[in-house]
Amino acid sequence: MKLSELVNVFPFLQVDVKEDPIIQQIEMDHRQVKAGTLFICINGYTVDGHDFAKNAVENGAVAVIAEKPLALDVPVIIVKDSRRAMARLANHFYHNPTKNLHLIGVTGTNGKTSTTLILEHIFQRNAKKTGVIGTMYAKVGQEKIETKNTTPESLLLQQTFQRMVHHQVDTALMEVSSHALESGRTFGCDFNVAVFTNLTPDHLDYHKTMEDYLNAKGLLFAQLGSQYDGKFAVLNIDDPASQKLMKMTSAEIITYSIHHNADISAKNIQLSAKGTMFELTIFNQTYQVDVQLIGKFNVYNILAAVAAAYVSGIPKEDIVKSLSELKGIAGRFETVKVNEKQDFTVVVDYAHTSDSLKNVLETVQELAQSSVKVVVGCGGNRDRSKRPVMAEVATKYAEQAYFTSDNPRGEDPNKIIDDMIKGISYSNYMIEVDRKKAIYDAISSAQSGDIIVIAGKGHETYQIFSDQTIHFDDREIAYEAIKERIRHVNI
Repeated sequence: MKLSELVNVFPFLQVDVKEDPIIQQIEMDHRQVKAGTLFICINGYTVDGHDFAKNAVENGAVAVIAEKPLALDVPVIIVKDSRRAMARLANHFYHNPTKNLHLIGVTGTNGKTSTTLILEHIFQRNAKKTGVIGTMYAKVGQEKIETKNTTPESLLLQQTFQRMVHHQVDTALMEVSSHALESGRTFGCDFNVAVFTNLTPDHLDYHKTMEDYLNAKGLLFAQLGSQYDGKFAVLNIDDPASQKLMKMTSAEIITYSIHHNADISAKNIQLSAKGTMFELTIFNQTYQVDVQLIGKFNVYNILAAVAAAYVSGIPKEDIVKSLSELKGIAGRFETVKVNEKQDFTVVVDYAHTSDSLKNVLETVQELAQSSVKVVVGCGGNRDRSKRPVMAEVATKYAEQAYFTSDNPRGEDPNKIIDDMIKGISYSNYMIEVDRKKAIYDAISSAQSGDIIVIAGKGHETYQIFSDQTIHFDDREIAYEAIKERIRHVNI
Protein backbone atom coordinates (compact mmCIF):
# COMPACT_ATOMS: atom_id res chain seq x y z
CA MET A 1 0.00 0.00 0.00
CA LYS A 2 1.38 3.42 -0.95
CA LEU A 3 2.00 5.96 1.80
CA SER A 4 -0.42 8.44 0.20
CA GLU A 5 -3.20 5.84 0.18
CA LEU A 6 -2.53 4.89 3.78
CA VAL A 7 -2.56 8.41 5.21
CA ASN A 8 -5.71 9.16 3.22
CA VAL A 9 -7.62 7.95 6.32
CA PHE A 10 -7.01 11.44 7.75
CA PRO A 11 -9.48 13.62 5.81
CA PHE A 12 -8.14 17.07 6.72
CA LEU A 13 -4.48 16.29 7.03
CA GLN A 14 -2.43 18.37 4.61
CA VAL A 15 0.24 16.01 3.34
CA ASP A 16 2.66 16.84 0.56
CA VAL A 17 4.12 13.45 -0.25
CA LYS A 18 6.83 14.07 -2.84
CA GLU A 19 8.16 10.64 -2.16
CA ASP A 20 5.39 8.05 -2.09
CA PRO A 21 6.98 4.83 -0.91
CA ILE A 22 5.26 1.47 -0.71
CA ILE A 23 4.51 0.58 2.92
CA GLN A 24 5.19 -3.08 3.61
CA GLN A 25 4.58 -3.01 7.36
CA ILE A 26 3.86 -0.69 10.28
CA GLU A 27 5.88 -0.68 13.50
CA MET A 28 6.01 1.31 16.75
CA ASP A 29 9.19 -0.40 18.00
CA HIS A 30 12.29 0.74 16.11
CA ARG A 31 13.92 -2.64 16.79
CA GLN A 32 11.27 -4.37 14.68
CA VAL A 33 11.71 -2.05 11.70
CA LYS A 34 12.75 -3.51 8.35
CA ALA A 35 12.94 -2.14 4.82
CA GLY A 36 9.58 -0.69 3.72
CA THR A 37 8.31 0.09 7.23
CA LEU A 38 6.16 3.00 8.34
CA PHE A 39 7.44 3.88 11.81
CA ILE A 40 5.03 5.48 14.31
CA CYS A 41 6.51 7.56 17.13
CA ILE A 42 4.56 6.78 20.31
CA ASN A 43 5.16 8.78 23.46
CA GLY A 44 4.94 5.96 25.98
CA TYR A 45 5.01 5.73 29.77
CA THR A 46 8.78 5.28 29.99
CA VAL A 47 10.24 6.18 26.57
CA ASP A 48 9.36 8.50 23.70
CA GLY A 49 9.35 6.92 20.25
CA HIS A 50 10.42 10.23 18.71
CA ASP A 51 13.85 9.65 20.25
CA PHE A 52 14.24 6.49 18.19
CA ALA A 53 12.96 7.75 14.82
CA LYS A 54 16.51 8.13 13.46
CA ASN A 55 17.30 4.53 14.47
CA ALA A 56 14.11 3.40 12.73
CA VAL A 57 15.19 5.09 9.49
CA GLU A 58 18.62 3.51 9.76
CA ASN A 59 16.86 0.14 10.11
CA GLY A 60 14.84 0.69 6.92
CA ALA A 61 11.83 2.90 7.74
CA VAL A 62 10.66 4.69 4.59
CA ALA A 63 8.27 7.10 6.37
CA VAL A 64 7.53 8.28 9.91
CA ILE A 65 4.36 9.33 11.75
CA ALA A 66 5.19 11.87 14.46
CA GLU A 67 3.66 14.56 16.66
CA LYS A 68 6.43 17.07 15.95
CA PRO A 69 8.85 17.88 13.11
CA LEU A 70 11.88 15.61 12.82
CA ALA A 71 14.99 16.10 10.70
CA LEU A 72 14.95 12.87 8.75
CA ASP A 73 15.67 11.82 5.17
CA VAL A 74 12.24 10.22 4.73
CA PRO A 75 8.69 11.69 4.71
CA VAL A 76 7.52 12.72 8.20
CA ILE A 77 3.74 12.97 8.63
CA ILE A 78 2.75 15.21 11.55
CA VAL A 79 -0.40 14.26 13.48
CA LYS A 80 -1.97 15.59 16.68
CA ASP A 81 -2.05 12.25 18.47
CA SER A 82 0.16 9.46 17.14
CA ARG A 83 -1.45 6.74 19.29
CA ARG A 84 -4.89 7.64 17.97
CA ALA A 85 -3.48 7.87 14.44
CA MET A 86 -1.89 4.43 14.81
CA ALA A 87 -5.27 2.85 15.55
CA ARG A 88 -6.78 4.25 12.35
CA LEU A 89 -3.72 3.47 10.22
CA ALA A 90 -3.51 -0.10 11.49
CA ASN A 91 -7.20 -0.72 10.91
CA HIS A 92 -6.92 0.60 7.33
CA PHE A 93 -3.62 -1.16 6.56
CA TYR A 94 -5.03 -4.52 7.65
CA HIS A 95 -8.28 -3.97 5.71
CA ASN A 96 -10.73 -3.54 8.62
CA PRO A 97 -10.40 -7.14 9.81
CA THR A 98 -13.13 -6.99 12.49
CA LYS A 99 -15.70 -6.36 9.74
CA ASN A 100 -15.13 -10.03 8.91
CA LEU A 101 -15.41 -11.30 12.48
CA HIS A 102 -18.21 -11.64 15.02
CA LEU A 103 -16.49 -9.64 17.77
CA ILE A 104 -17.49 -9.89 21.43
CA GLY A 105 -15.82 -7.49 23.88
CA VAL A 106 -15.92 -8.13 27.63
CA THR A 107 -15.16 -5.34 30.10
CA GLY A 108 -15.40 -4.97 33.89
CA THR A 109 -13.13 -5.10 36.91
CA ASN A 110 -13.37 -8.85 37.52
CA GLY A 111 -14.40 -11.85 35.45
CA LYS A 112 -13.21 -10.78 31.99
CA THR A 113 -10.88 -13.73 31.45
CA SER A 114 -13.28 -16.35 32.79
CA THR A 115 -16.17 -14.99 30.73
CA THR A 116 -14.18 -14.98 27.47
CA LEU A 117 -12.89 -18.51 28.09
CA ILE A 118 -16.38 -19.79 28.91
CA LEU A 119 -17.54 -18.20 25.67
CA GLU A 120 -14.67 -19.84 23.80
CA HIS A 121 -15.81 -23.21 25.13
CA ILE A 122 -19.45 -22.62 24.14
CA PHE A 123 -18.62 -21.46 20.61
CA GLN A 124 -16.11 -24.23 19.97
CA ARG A 125 -18.61 -26.84 21.16
CA ASN A 126 -20.99 -25.40 18.60
CA ALA A 127 -18.70 -25.69 15.57
CA LYS A 128 -17.35 -22.14 15.60
CA LYS A 129 -13.68 -21.35 15.04
CA THR A 130 -12.64 -18.87 17.71
CA GLY A 131 -9.94 -16.37 18.47
CA VAL A 132 -9.25 -15.00 21.96
CA ILE A 133 -7.40 -11.88 23.11
CA GLY A 134 -6.87 -11.38 26.83
CA THR A 135 -4.84 -11.43 30.00
CA MET A 136 -3.53 -14.97 29.65
CA TYR A 137 -2.72 -14.97 25.93
CA ALA A 138 -3.94 -14.27 22.45
CA LYS A 139 -5.17 -17.36 20.65
CA VAL A 140 -5.90 -17.86 16.97
CA GLY A 141 -7.64 -21.20 16.55
CA GLN A 142 -5.42 -23.46 18.67
CA GLU A 143 -2.26 -21.34 18.35
CA LYS A 144 -1.39 -19.37 21.49
CA ILE A 145 0.51 -16.08 21.31
CA GLU A 146 2.03 -14.42 24.38
CA THR A 147 0.57 -11.02 25.31
CA LYS A 148 1.92 -8.22 27.54
CA ASN A 149 -1.34 -6.34 28.15
CA THR A 150 -4.93 -7.44 28.71
CA THR A 151 -5.79 -5.50 25.55
CA PRO A 152 -2.80 -5.01 23.21
CA GLU A 153 -1.86 -1.74 21.52
CA SER A 154 -3.97 -1.04 18.45
CA LEU A 155 -1.24 -2.07 16.01
CA LEU A 156 -0.79 -5.54 17.51
CA LEU A 157 -4.54 -5.77 17.98
CA GLN A 158 -5.30 -5.24 14.30
CA GLN A 159 -2.44 -7.53 13.29
CA THR A 160 -3.98 -10.25 15.47
CA PHE A 161 -7.45 -9.73 14.03
CA GLN A 162 -6.04 -9.88 10.50
CA ARG A 163 -4.33 -13.14 11.44
CA MET A 164 -7.67 -14.47 12.68
CA VAL A 165 -9.34 -13.60 9.38
CA HIS A 166 -6.49 -15.28 7.49
CA HIS A 167 -7.02 -18.45 9.54
CA GLN A 168 -10.79 -18.34 8.93
CA VAL A 169 -11.78 -17.55 12.50
CA ASP A 170 -15.43 -16.49 12.63
CA THR A 171 -15.84 -15.47 16.29
CA ALA A 172 -13.37 -13.29 18.24
CA LEU A 173 -13.59 -12.95 22.03
CA MET A 174 -11.73 -10.08 23.60
CA GLU A 175 -11.05 -8.73 27.07
CA VAL A 176 -11.31 -4.95 26.88
CA SER A 177 -9.53 -3.03 29.63
CA SER A 178 -10.40 0.48 30.75
CA HIS A 179 -6.84 1.57 29.91
CA ALA A 180 -7.28 0.33 26.35
CA LEU A 181 -10.61 2.10 25.93
CA GLU A 182 -9.37 5.42 27.29
CA SER A 183 -6.15 5.38 25.27
CA GLY A 184 -7.97 4.51 22.03
CA ARG A 185 -6.47 1.07 21.41
CA THR A 186 -9.88 -0.24 20.32
CA PHE A 187 -10.57 2.48 17.73
CA GLY A 188 -11.62 0.72 14.53
CA CYS A 189 -12.84 -2.43 16.28
CA ASP A 190 -16.33 -3.30 15.05
CA PHE A 191 -17.89 -4.89 18.14
CA ASN A 192 -21.07 -6.91 17.70
CA VAL A 193 -21.61 -7.61 21.40
CA ALA A 194 -20.32 -5.71 24.44
CA VAL A 195 -20.45 -7.40 27.86
CA PHE A 196 -20.20 -5.75 31.28
CA THR A 197 -19.25 -7.92 34.27
CA ASN A 198 -18.94 -5.58 37.28
CA LEU A 199 -17.28 -2.44 38.59
CA THR A 200 -15.28 -2.36 41.82
CA PRO A 201 -12.38 -0.11 42.89
CA ASP A 202 -9.24 -0.73 40.83
CA HIS A 203 -6.80 1.25 38.69
CA LEU A 204 -7.61 4.44 40.58
CA ASP A 205 -3.97 5.43 40.22
CA TYR A 206 -4.80 5.82 36.52
CA HIS A 207 -8.47 6.87 36.46
CA LYS A 208 -8.42 8.87 39.74
CA THR A 209 -12.15 8.45 40.48
CA MET A 210 -14.72 5.67 40.17
CA GLU A 211 -16.76 7.94 37.89
CA ASP A 212 -13.81 8.26 35.51
CA TYR A 213 -13.29 4.50 35.71
CA LEU A 214 -16.93 3.86 34.83
CA ASN A 215 -16.83 6.37 31.97
CA ALA A 216 -13.83 4.55 30.52
CA LYS A 217 -15.72 1.24 30.65
CA GLY A 218 -18.72 2.96 29.06
CA LEU A 219 -16.69 3.74 25.94
CA LEU A 220 -17.06 0.11 24.88
CA PHE A 221 -20.84 0.42 24.83
CA ALA A 222 -20.74 3.79 23.11
CA GLN A 223 -18.56 2.22 20.40
CA LEU A 224 -21.38 -0.14 19.48
CA GLY A 225 -22.71 2.80 17.44
CA SER A 226 -25.78 5.00 17.45
CA GLN A 227 -28.01 2.83 15.27
CA TYR A 228 -29.50 -0.54 16.03
CA ASP A 229 -28.01 -2.93 13.50
CA GLY A 230 -27.80 -6.21 15.33
CA LYS A 231 -25.53 -4.90 18.09
CA PHE A 232 -26.10 -6.00 21.70
CA ALA A 233 -25.11 -4.70 25.13
CA VAL A 234 -25.03 -7.43 27.81
CA LEU A 235 -25.28 -5.92 31.30
CA ASN A 236 -25.10 -7.27 34.85
CA ILE A 237 -28.03 -5.43 36.46
CA ASP A 238 -26.99 -6.55 39.95
CA ASP A 239 -24.23 -3.96 39.58
CA PRO A 240 -25.50 -0.36 39.92
CA ALA A 241 -23.08 0.80 37.22
CA SER A 242 -25.29 -0.91 34.63
CA GLN A 243 -27.90 1.84 35.03
CA LYS A 244 -25.41 4.38 33.71
CA LEU A 245 -24.14 2.08 30.98
CA MET A 246 -27.70 1.70 29.69
CA LYS A 247 -27.68 5.42 28.92
CA MET A 248 -24.39 5.18 27.05
CA THR A 249 -25.54 2.80 24.34
CA SER A 250 -28.26 2.65 21.71
CA ALA A 251 -27.70 -1.09 21.18
CA GLU A 252 -30.27 -3.69 22.19
CA ILE A 253 -29.81 -4.31 25.93
CA ILE A 254 -29.79 -7.83 27.36
CA THR A 255 -29.67 -8.17 31.15
CA TYR A 256 -28.45 -10.90 33.48
CA SER A 257 -28.80 -11.25 37.24
CA ILE A 258 -28.86 -13.43 40.30
CA HIS A 259 -30.93 -11.12 42.50
CA HIS A 260 -33.30 -9.33 40.10
CA ASN A 261 -35.66 -10.12 37.25
CA ALA A 262 -33.58 -10.25 34.08
CA ASP A 263 -33.49 -11.78 30.61
CA ILE A 264 -30.90 -14.32 31.81
CA SER A 265 -30.89 -15.34 35.48
CA ALA A 266 -29.76 -17.92 38.02
CA LYS A 267 -31.76 -19.11 41.02
CA ASN A 268 -31.41 -21.75 43.75
CA ILE A 269 -27.62 -21.78 43.59
CA GLN A 270 -25.97 -24.71 45.38
CA LEU A 271 -22.22 -24.64 45.94
CA SER A 272 -20.01 -27.64 46.67
CA ALA A 273 -16.31 -28.48 46.56
CA LYS A 274 -16.89 -30.23 43.23
CA GLY A 275 -18.87 -27.54 41.43
CA THR A 276 -22.04 -25.48 41.32
CA MET A 277 -25.67 -26.31 40.55
CA PHE A 278 -28.36 -23.75 39.75
CA GLU A 279 -31.49 -23.06 37.75
CA LEU A 280 -30.64 -21.12 34.62
CA THR A 281 -33.43 -19.10 32.99
CA ILE A 282 -32.95 -17.86 29.44
CA PHE A 283 -35.87 -15.68 28.36
CA ASN A 284 -38.49 -17.52 30.47
CA GLN A 285 -37.17 -21.00 29.73
CA THR A 286 -35.52 -22.71 32.71
CA TYR A 287 -32.82 -25.40 32.74
CA GLN A 288 -31.06 -27.24 35.56
CA VAL A 289 -27.33 -26.63 35.23
CA ASP A 290 -24.46 -28.50 36.91
CA VAL A 291 -20.99 -27.07 36.24
CA GLN A 292 -17.52 -27.82 37.53
CA LEU A 293 -16.72 -24.16 38.21
CA ILE A 294 -16.97 -23.20 41.87
CA GLY A 295 -18.39 -20.05 43.42
CA LYS A 296 -21.14 -17.50 43.04
CA PHE A 297 -18.79 -15.19 41.14
CA ASN A 298 -18.45 -17.90 38.51
CA VAL A 299 -22.23 -18.06 38.20
CA TYR A 300 -22.10 -14.40 37.16
CA ASN A 301 -19.38 -15.20 34.60
CA ILE A 302 -21.49 -18.05 33.23
CA LEU A 303 -24.59 -15.82 32.96
CA ALA A 304 -22.60 -13.19 31.06
CA ALA A 305 -21.29 -15.82 28.67
CA VAL A 306 -24.73 -17.40 28.21
CA ALA A 307 -26.24 -14.01 27.33
CA ALA A 308 -23.49 -13.18 24.83
CA ALA A 309 -23.68 -16.61 23.22
CA TYR A 310 -27.47 -16.49 22.95
CA VAL A 311 -27.59 -13.07 21.26
CA SER A 312 -24.86 -14.37 18.94
CA GLY A 313 -27.21 -17.04 17.65
CA ILE A 314 -26.29 -20.14 19.67
CA PRO A 315 -29.50 -22.04 20.56
CA LYS A 316 -30.44 -22.25 24.25
CA GLU A 317 -30.24 -26.05 24.45
CA ASP A 318 -26.81 -26.09 22.84
CA ILE A 319 -25.54 -23.48 25.30
CA VAL A 320 -26.78 -25.53 28.27
CA LYS A 321 -25.21 -28.71 26.91
CA SER A 322 -21.90 -26.88 26.46
CA LEU A 323 -21.95 -25.76 30.11
CA SER A 324 -22.17 -29.35 31.32
CA GLU A 325 -18.85 -30.05 29.57
CA LEU A 326 -17.11 -26.95 30.93
CA LYS A 327 -13.81 -27.55 32.73
CA GLY A 328 -11.87 -25.34 35.14
CA ILE A 329 -9.91 -22.27 34.03
CA ALA A 330 -6.18 -22.00 34.67
CA GLY A 331 -5.39 -19.84 37.69
CA ARG A 332 -9.04 -19.19 38.47
CA PHE A 333 -10.03 -21.09 41.62
CA GLU A 334 -7.59 -23.77 40.51
CA THR A 335 -6.95 -26.48 43.09
CA VAL A 336 -3.49 -27.98 43.60
CA LYS A 337 -3.47 -31.61 44.73
CA VAL A 338 -0.55 -34.01 45.10
CA ASN A 339 -2.19 -37.25 46.22
CA GLU A 340 -4.85 -38.76 48.48
CA LYS A 341 -2.69 -38.22 51.58
CA GLN A 342 -3.35 -34.49 51.20
CA ASP A 343 -6.14 -33.81 53.71
CA PHE A 344 -6.39 -30.07 53.05
CA THR A 345 -7.17 -27.98 49.99
CA VAL A 346 -4.98 -25.44 48.20
CA VAL A 347 -6.60 -22.99 45.79
CA VAL A 348 -4.67 -20.69 43.44
CA ASP A 349 -6.64 -17.71 42.17
CA TYR A 350 -5.90 -14.55 40.20
CA ALA A 351 -7.90 -12.45 42.71
CA HIS A 352 -6.01 -9.14 42.78
CA THR A 353 -8.80 -6.70 43.70
CA SER A 354 -10.58 -6.43 47.03
CA ASP A 355 -13.87 -7.55 45.50
CA SER A 356 -12.45 -10.61 43.74
CA LEU A 357 -10.53 -11.60 46.89
CA LYS A 358 -13.71 -11.23 48.96
CA ASN A 359 -15.62 -13.40 46.47
CA VAL A 360 -13.04 -16.18 46.63
CA LEU A 361 -12.73 -16.12 50.42
CA GLU A 362 -16.50 -16.06 50.93
CA THR A 363 -16.79 -19.07 48.64
CA VAL A 364 -14.14 -21.10 50.45
CA GLN A 365 -15.69 -20.20 53.82
CA GLU A 366 -18.83 -22.01 52.66
CA LEU A 367 -16.78 -25.06 51.65
CA ALA A 368 -14.15 -25.25 54.41
CA GLN A 369 -14.38 -28.01 56.99
CA SER A 370 -11.87 -26.20 59.17
CA SER A 371 -10.07 -22.85 58.84
CA VAL A 372 -9.31 -20.64 55.82
CA LYS A 373 -5.86 -19.18 55.26
CA VAL A 374 -4.78 -16.77 52.54
CA VAL A 375 -1.45 -15.76 51.02
CA VAL A 376 -1.73 -12.38 49.33
CA GLY A 377 0.25 -9.30 48.32
CA CYS A 378 -0.20 -6.21 46.18
CA GLY A 379 1.60 -5.25 42.98
CA GLY A 380 4.16 -2.47 42.90
CA ASN A 381 3.74 0.70 40.81
CA ARG A 382 -0.01 0.19 40.90
CA ASP A 383 -2.98 1.70 42.73
CA ARG A 384 -1.81 2.23 46.33
CA SER A 385 -5.30 3.01 47.62
CA LYS A 386 -6.44 -0.59 47.28
CA ARG A 387 -3.62 -2.03 49.42
CA PRO A 388 -5.17 -1.57 52.89
CA VAL A 389 -8.55 -2.65 51.49
CA MET A 390 -7.01 -5.90 50.24
CA ALA A 391 -5.44 -6.49 53.66
CA GLU A 392 -8.73 -5.72 55.43
CA VAL A 393 -10.58 -8.23 53.27
CA ALA A 394 -7.89 -10.89 53.78
CA THR A 395 -7.95 -10.59 57.57
CA LYS A 396 -11.73 -10.32 57.77
CA TYR A 397 -12.61 -13.34 55.64
CA ALA A 398 -9.72 -15.67 56.54
CA GLU A 399 -8.64 -17.00 59.92
CA GLN A 400 -4.99 -16.36 59.02
CA ALA A 401 -3.44 -14.08 56.39
CA TYR A 402 0.12 -14.16 55.10
CA PHE A 403 1.13 -10.83 53.55
CA THR A 404 3.87 -11.13 50.97
CA SER A 405 5.20 -9.86 47.64
CA ASP A 406 3.20 -10.00 44.43
CA ASN A 407 4.99 -8.30 41.52
CA PRO A 408 6.86 -5.53 43.38
CA ARG A 409 8.29 -4.05 40.18
CA GLY A 410 10.12 -0.82 41.05
CA GLU A 411 8.86 -0.57 44.65
CA ASP A 412 10.31 -1.89 47.88
CA PRO A 413 8.10 -4.89 48.78
CA ASN A 414 8.41 -4.04 52.49
CA LYS A 415 6.89 -0.61 51.85
CA ILE A 416 4.07 -2.18 49.84
CA ILE A 417 3.23 -4.37 52.82
CA ASP A 418 3.48 -1.31 55.11
CA ASP A 419 0.78 0.29 52.94
CA MET A 420 -1.34 -2.84 53.24
CA ILE A 421 -1.35 -3.04 57.04
CA LYS A 422 -1.77 0.68 57.65
CA GLY A 423 -4.96 1.12 59.69
CA ILE A 424 -6.49 -2.34 59.19
CA SER A 425 -8.88 -3.57 61.88
CA TYR A 426 -7.59 -7.10 62.43
CA SER A 427 -4.29 -8.55 63.62
CA ASN A 428 -4.56 -12.13 62.34
CA TYR A 429 -1.74 -11.79 59.86
CA MET A 430 1.92 -12.63 59.41
CA ILE A 431 4.43 -10.89 57.16
CA GLU A 432 6.84 -12.81 54.94
CA VAL A 433 8.21 -10.77 52.03
CA ASP A 434 9.59 -13.83 50.21
CA ARG A 435 6.53 -15.17 48.34
CA LYS A 436 7.90 -18.70 48.06
CA LYS A 437 8.55 -18.87 51.81
CA ALA A 438 5.10 -17.38 52.56
CA ILE A 439 3.46 -20.14 50.50
CA TYR A 440 5.57 -22.79 52.26
CA ASP A 441 4.73 -21.31 55.68
CA ALA A 442 0.99 -21.34 54.97
CA ILE A 443 0.99 -24.90 53.64
CA SER A 444 3.25 -26.26 56.40
CA SER A 445 0.73 -24.96 58.95
CA ALA A 446 -2.25 -26.62 57.24
CA GLN A 447 -4.48 -28.84 59.37
CA SER A 448 -6.94 -31.44 58.16
CA GLY A 449 -9.90 -29.77 56.42
CA ASP A 450 -8.19 -26.38 55.98
CA ILE A 451 -8.41 -24.43 52.74
CA ILE A 452 -5.43 -22.29 51.75
CA VAL A 453 -5.97 -19.62 49.09
CA ILE A 454 -2.92 -18.30 47.24
CA ALA A 455 -4.20 -15.11 45.67
CA GLY A 456 -3.10 -12.46 43.21
CA LYS A 457 -1.09 -14.14 40.46
CA GLY A 458 -3.18 -17.10 39.33
CA HIS A 459 -2.00 -18.25 35.91
CA GLU A 460 1.09 -16.03 35.89
CA THR A 461 4.42 -17.83 35.58
CA TYR A 462 6.71 -14.96 36.53
CA GLN A 463 7.48 -12.42 39.24
CA ILE A 464 8.57 -8.90 38.33
CA PHE A 465 11.22 -7.06 40.33
CA SER A 466 12.91 -3.72 39.67
CA ASP A 467 15.94 -5.31 38.03
CA GLN A 468 14.71 -8.65 36.74
CA THR A 469 11.75 -10.89 35.95
CA ILE A 470 12.06 -14.44 37.27
CA HIS A 471 10.12 -17.62 36.65
CA PHE A 472 7.56 -18.01 39.42
CA ASP A 473 4.39 -20.10 39.33
CA ASP A 474 2.24 -20.23 42.50
CA ARG A 475 0.93 -23.63 41.41
CA GLU A 476 4.42 -25.13 41.10
CA ILE A 477 5.55 -23.69 44.42
CA ALA A 478 2.37 -24.91 46.14
CA TYR A 479 2.79 -28.40 44.68
CA GLU A 480 6.33 -28.71 46.06
CA ALA A 481 5.26 -27.26 49.41
CA ILE A 482 2.42 -29.78 49.67
CA LYS A 483 4.80 -32.66 48.93
CA GLU A 484 7.16 -31.50 51.66
CA ARG A 485 4.35 -31.07 54.16
CA ILE A 486 3.00 -34.57 53.43
CA ARG A 487 6.51 -36.05 53.73
CA HIS A 488 7.08 -34.46 57.14
CA VAL A 489 3.68 -35.56 58.44
CA ASN A 490 4.30 -39.16 57.35
CA ILE A 491 7.87 -39.48 58.66
